[in-house]
Amino acid sequence: MDKKQQIKEKVDLLNRAARAYYQDAEEIMPNLEYDRLYDELRALEEETGIILGNSPTQKVGYEVVSNLPKERHPKRMLSLDKTKSREALADWLGAQTGLLSWKLDGLTIVLTYEGGQLVKALTRGNGEVGEVITGNARVFANVPVSVPFNGRMVLRGEAVIKYSDFDKINAEIGDADAKYKNPRNLCSGSVRQLDPRVTRERNVNFFAFALVEADGVDFGGLRRNQLNWLAEQGFDVVEFVAVNRENTVAAIADFENRIQSNDFPSDGLVMLYDDIEYGRSLGATAKFPRDSIAFKWADQQEETTLREIEWSASRTGLINPVAIFDPVELEGTTVSRASVHNISVMEELKLGIGDTIRVYKANMIIPQIAEDITASNNIEIPTACPVCGGQAIIRDDSGVRTLFCTNPECPAKQIKSFSLFVSRDAMNIDGLSEATIEKLIGRGLIREFADIFRIREFRDAIVEMEGFGDKSFDNMVASVEKSEDTTPERLLYALGIPGIGVANAKVIARACHEKWSAIQSLTKEDLLAIDGVGDVLADGFVAYFADPVKSKIVEDILKVVRIDETEEARDDFFANVTFVITGSLNNYENRDALKAEIEHAGGKVAGSVSARTSYLINNDVNSTSGKNKKAHDLGVPIIDEATVSRWLETGEINE
Repeated sequence: MDKKQQIKEKVDLLNRAARAYYQDAEEIMPNLEYDRLYDELRALEEETGIILGNSPTQKVGYEVVSNLPKERHPKRMLSLDKTKSREALADWLGAQTGLLSWKLDGLTIVLTYEGGQLVKALTRGNGEVGEVITGNARVFANVPVSVPFNGRMVLRGEAVIKYSDFDKINAEIGDADAKYKNPRNLCSGSVRQLDPRVTRERNVNFFAFALVEADGVDFGGLRRNQLNWLAEQGFDVVEFVAVNRENTVAAIADFENRIQSNDFPSDGLVMLYDDIEYGRSLGATAKFPRDSIAFKWADQQEETTLREIEWSASRTGLINPVAIFDPVELEGTTVSRASVHNISVMEELKLGIGDTIRVYKANMIIPQIAEDITASNNIEIPTACPVCGGQAIIRDDSGVRTLFCTNPECPAKQIKSFSLFVSRDAMNIDGLSEATIEKLIGRGLIREFADIFRIREFRDAIVEMEGFGDKSFDNMVASVEKSEDTTPERLLYALGIPGIGVANAKVIARACHEKWSAIQSLTKEDLLAIDGVGDVLADGFVAYFADPVKSKIVEDILKVVRIDETEEARDDFFANVTFVITGSLNNYENRDALKAEIEHAGGKVAGSVSARTSYLINNDVNSTSGKNKKAHDLGVPIIDEATVSRWLETGEINE
């Protein structure tokens, strides 16, 4: 293969990898592999003098893909050259004083202030054109919308989401497809929202790292004075220390010792000349400024022996290879597993059982395989899915080979149904997030709903999973055991029958006097006799229990749970009364709590105001909200929380 063709192929592969990571939140190759290919490409370009227009060595960023307004930067924003050598970083500094700071892993933002007010916020975009996100920047957790300085000021910084917020937000996202793989992806999606309310909820933080301009302010020619001045204006400034050639290596070690305890994502350090004019005098290359450079951690690598390739199925149908090897200590933790990403990576590494391999943690966090020293290349690719046994085929997507399960009913593709089954209004099992469920299914520990109640049998396998330990396993088992005592309406809702929501499940259970056998035996005619059940819902219900596969699923669940079929005595004074709840509540924990009391009294709670609504509950009866306006238009009475509470206490409606 000639060198020009090598350049073309490397450019294509690196661009696809970058696009997958930055735009699709996917990773098709390890960081170490990307860096290696990048360095090889740059060497080929220097050797041949051939540089393609779409080469990642020339591109500063990636084209914006949202519908946000676009705007061109006054001056092209360049990326940083990098080194992994501590000594090389000290030599780069030479006789100058430098500022060493965290290289935050988020989204670079440019803020502009005029007259003390935030007037514009722009993303870096592709370095030449960014996206206007002014409304979103105003709701960042720590960005001042007003500052003491009244002149024109432009600064740059990094928008990030802290690990603690990332974990909390990800746990609360119900839609499996909305889960984020890392804080950077979550931050990118949050900053570039069309609705600033979503951005506010994500608790985005901003750390200033450079002042571009500030009219009439004398900083004595030093970058550190600019950063300290920004702090005085109310900005959180990225942590930095002043260093020289002699103490640079020690300063790097200090940062390194603290990276594991950081609550914010970082992928290295940045060195910047403190002397502003000296840095400017150096100019820039086509891609990199010469006044600053990035330092990336030289990954600690350890040799170990590959013992097994575990094939893990995912919700997309992909079956991903996972390397299992003899445990080694990396960056202060014991590691025995690493994702291999896909078949192409596995074949390029030439992995084989029993091989000696080198492993590392990308950015000191994610276990990866750096090299297979033996390279026996003896892995057999399975022809059947490890979860369902269905046919597994190899797909080739632009040169990336992946293994895929062809069975549409594979449990690994039914993550959402499992998530519904364990949700609060269903079986109410804490500790089983969608990510956890996916891991359990991917490793073949769960194939159907009933298997959830047998997870105590897999302690050894689960406590070894990433993010698990004895305590988290014990908590999960305790929650599973608690859920074994359930009610007919909870189980009915948990099955995920089309059209059967929480309210319908309660209505049907009550119509059957809380007897499960009666629920399961309902005919279409029986269902249509129940208020609120129509043809479509009735057909879906009957079809579900007539399906032998579904019936087997229910049968297996009934072997491991206990159903409380006690029929509660209840008042029906709200019979045929439909409420809609809106606004905040004062005495009830949430709307669901008030809804439960209304339903217990025989009433219904709908989600929107219509001609069939009896009352709209809103503590702000004079609100100009859409629901209040519609209630006024339709003549629906608006009552407050205290009124409905009084009715519930007295057992009668008394307006």
